[in-house]
Amino acid sequence: MYLKIKRLIDITLSFTGIVVLAPIFLILIISIKLDSKGPVLFKQKRVGINKTHFNILKFRTMKIDTPNDTPTHLLTNPENYITKTGKFLRKTSLDELPQIWNIFIGDMSIIGPRPALWNQYDLIAERDKYVANEVPPGLTGWAQINGRDELPIEVKAKLDGEYVENLGFRMDSKCFFGTFVSIVKSDGVVEGGTGAKKEVANTRETRSS
Repeated sequence: MYLKIKRLIDITLSFTGIVVLAPIFLILIISIKLDSKGPVLFKQKRVGINKTHFNILKFRTMKIDTPNDTPTHLLTNPENYITKTGKFLRKTSLDELPQIWNIFIGDMSIIGPRPALWNQYDLIAERDKYVANEVPPGLTGWAQINGRDELPIEVKAKLDGEYVENLGFRMDSKCFFGTFVSIVKSDGVVEGGTGAKKEVANTRETRSS
């Protein structure tokens, strides 16, 4: 029952967001076009509910010659690929705004586990243990306000499992309002997509994803 209410909330808030944030979209689009050559939007194959695939939308933060489907932390000198505007968009999470459209059409929810890259098999497998692949992925979620880029995959998947186990309006509200606090503090944001928390390297979902 709650999933139906959740979907209605997603449609209402995403439509409102598209209308209200239209001026900000325009400013960001102009900034991206003036900063570097290439399309404004970046599309990437992601894992949706029940491990189906969809194309997630983001504002482009990297140069067009960046290898596709390669996590940022696996690139050699990732800083060389990120545009000036892209650095700002990533730090403020504004690069995620186009996903409002993904939410509106039903690919995603506002709150849920962040959608994995199609080839992040380790993260997908870990989420299977917690039934976290059986709920709609989200723009933000429990793991995002509890560590974000710094989290090892095992910890991130466990937090996604906690979200599923406690799925409801109260949990979604915690994630929703907690996200604003995390953005203001830039909690867990590690440029290049990987942190040093718990000394787990090359096993994290990347910020660029």
